[in-house]
Amino acid sequence: MNKQQLAAKIWESANQMRSKIEANEYKDYILGFIFYKYLSDQLVQFLTNQGMTPEDIKALDEDDAETREYVQSNLGYFIAYDNLFSTWIDPKSDFDESNVRDALSAFSRLIHTNHKKLFDGIFTTLETGLSKLGESPSKRTKAISDLLHLIKSIPMNSNQGYDVLGYIYEYLIEKFAANAGKKAGEFYTPHEVSLLMSHITAHELQHKENIEIYDPTSGSGSLLINIGQALAQYADKADNITYYAQELKANTYNLTRMNLIMRGIKATNIKTRNGDTLEDDWPYFDESDPKETYNALYVDAVVSNPPYSQSWDPTHKESDPRYSRFGLAPKTKADFAFLLHDLYHLKPDGIMTIVLPHGVLFRGGEEGKIRTQLIENNHIDTIIGLPANIFFGTGIPTVILVLKQKRQNTDVLIVDASKHFIKEGKNNKLQASDIKRITDAVINRQSCPKFSQLVEKSTIREHGYNLNIPRYVDSSAAAQSWDLYATMLGGIPDSEIANLQHYWQALPQLHSALFTPKSTSYSELTIAKDAVNTTITQHAQVVTFITAYNQAFNGFDAYLNTHLIQAWATVNRNQQEAELSRELFTRLAPIALIDKYQAYQYLNNQWQIISADLEMMQTEGFAATKLVDPNMVIKKKDGKEVEVQDGWKGHILPFDLVQSTHLNDELQDLGQQETRLAEIAAALEELFESLSEEEKEADTVKESKDGFANAEVNKAAKAYLKEQKDTKTKFAQDSIEAKLINVSALLDEEKALKKAVKEAATALHLKTKTTIEGLTIDQVNELLHLKWIAPLSLELAAMPSAVITQLTSKVQALADKYAVTYSQVANEIETTEQELADMMGQLTGNEFDLQGLSELTNLLKGE
Repeated sequence: MNKQQLAAKIWESANQMRSKIEANEYKDYILGFIFYKYLSDQLVQFLTNQGMTPEDIKALDEDDAETREYVQSNLGYFIAYDNLFSTWIDPKSDFDESNVRDALSAFSRLIHTNHKKLFDGIFTTLETGLSKLGESPSKRTKAISDLLHLIKSIPMNSNQGYDVLGYIYEYLIEKFAANAGKKAGEFYTPHEVSLLMSHITAHELQHKENIEIYDPTSGSGSLLINIGQALAQYADKADNITYYAQELKANTYNLTRMNLIMRGIKATNIKTRNGDTLEDDWPYFDESDPKETYNALYVDAVVSNPPYSQSWDPTHKESDPRYSRFGLAPKTKADFAFLLHDLYHLKPDGIMTIVLPHGVLFRGGEEGKIRTQLIENNHIDTIIGLPANIFFGTGIPTVILVLKQKRQNTDVLIVDASKHFIKEGKNNKLQASDIKRITDAVINRQSCPKFSQLVEKSTIREHGYNLNIPRYVDSSAAAQSWDLYATMLGGIPDSEIANLQHYWQALPQLHSALFTPKSTSYSELTIAKDAVNTTITQHAQVVTFITAYNQAFNGFDAYLNTHLIQAWATVNRNQQEAELSRELFTRLAPIALIDKYQAYQYLNNQWQIISADLEMMQTEGFAATKLVDPNMVIKKKDGKEVEVQDGWKGHILPFDLVQSTHLNDELQDLGQQETRLAEIAAALEELFESLSEEEKEADTVKESKDGFANAEVNKAAKAYLKEQKDTKTKFAQDSIEAKLINVSALLDEEKALKKAVKEAATALHLKTKTTIEGLTIDQVNELLHLKWIAPLSLELAAMPSAVITQLTSKVQALADKYAVTYSQVANEIETTEQELADMMGQLTGNEFDLQGLSELTNLLKGE
């Protein structure tokens, strides 16, 4: 299975296994064991590369001083054979909880001096939490063993690279965060927010050769790691990036270190500290003597998502160089303390991004004074308003602030991205297109209506240095309004037609084809209302628009085929998506009305599929396309859930795609049989519903009264057929006898057909497996085209028609809105009331009825 499927499987199983243990705690156990497996596998791989045989590794013991010291000096740690992850899960191993405790204790004891800072105490959270995995040693042993066997399938060797491990680790952290409530904020920044900050930062750093980045509230370390990965879209700088991470909470600090180490980052490039960022400035000083060795380090980028509005102690901080220039944040809200700490550690050409609560933009007091100085000194580059409910555990509005140490420009870009998200469960989530839209606006410093605005410093001064986003960007939807004149006298207000101005700019002649001036401020449809759709879709400019769009994408399929399928082996997955998006935007550049970010979303959605397949192909070779995997499912057996094989599935090529392409005749035949089965089921239901209540009491109906009793029906039908033959008469079509004969025939057909369908489905399934395994290169390429490229092409091809359909709906809505005036409605009401009054005059009744009718008639006549 690919990494997405493996990650989902591990999460699902882990979530079931954790039982009553809180997600926030259970994550420390599973992630800790994943990290231990990583270290074990790395050690075995290292020794194997050094020429050691499996038998040599089995003899690995810490008493072998020479080997131990050699391993320690290279890896920074040593694990004896008995303590290896692979030994624990060996079927011959008599595994026990004590094995883990002994191994973790030995690991701490055998860390190399030079790597003490990196590894010391990294398993403390796991070690101290083992007791929570069960009430007795035997239960804990089983719980630990289950965990070990759950994660044993995660590949951690160089054959698969670090992408699979990193992906699964991040996936699990996100899933645990989603289940951890308010505690999620302690260790996790949503992946999409992290990506947004990373892309902005990486673009700024792309031309630098050696890069230092720092997160003073590092959590799981994902912000730092994502910047490194974002830089890869420009060039491979993996070994040129130094990561500084500081985290206050010990458990979370361990997550940071594990995450950084498992991404294959060189140990010398990882600098971490467990401490209070605001109390003790870092980086950088010697831990043994922080006061005398203090020498602040300035980095290329600082990225952080600190705890929001927490209390801190500003006592005696006036002279702290981090705060002395701008002032101290109030003791009840440390937001600006974190911001100033980050800014202080920036190089002159550095960049920082920080997530803070919305209140930092407008709160007064000391915060207002700090904000004023930051603006006057040109430090605030960009403000990005994020959607509410985007962080796990809190729904408060948040912003990303982009600051720089030195800037040429003096304006501030304000982006309101609060309306750009999709709903996912209880939370809102940025889509790839939202991230791209925001990133482009920030990089290009674009002013876009309802989205972003470049604001001069003078304007901010006029607003009293209040940076509240709605003061500068109005992203609210236009309120629904009704024009009084048009409502009373008819016509369509030109002002409302002008709301569609972007359509008329692109299609100016269409405007006159649809509307004719009625007066200086009002127009009317040139055509009948029912002709709007035809007029628009057949208009020459609309036809030209669609033709131009199609021409812009001439050869796009071939371009994708050349760059993705033909060049699969050399595709740089880190950079290819950016290249594809540039090509997409270049083709869309001359085309009006098309939302290029919606097109980008289609591209990105498909790229997730393509990238996952390319990763497997580049790792396993082209032969991976012709592999099938056992389809493993969970089934209950003897009251327990067990994993069993249920057929096969394509390793890369889906069975249904192969069937529709190469086995279509068999697929159609099977489909026809299944359709007939559905028809039989419907016919049986119809016959059952046609029975009278008395007939439903017969033995031919189930006791549950929801269907026929098959055996009794066949028995009765057999007797009725014999009776027909003997008497040479035929039962009436709606008689119970005829119905049961019909039901019996249908049941026989259904039974035979079900057997045939099962056999045909099995045969098709196995033939699909054989077909995949025997595909030629050209056939594989054709199927990859159908899987990777065809869906994207269809979505892109539909975009201009969708635009025109939307325009048609808007014009139709305008026409309908003012089609009937109030005067016409009033006249119709008056006419209807008069007709009703006249009809009531013909009614008769007793004296009281007549008095009532008389009064109602007077009301209707307005008397």
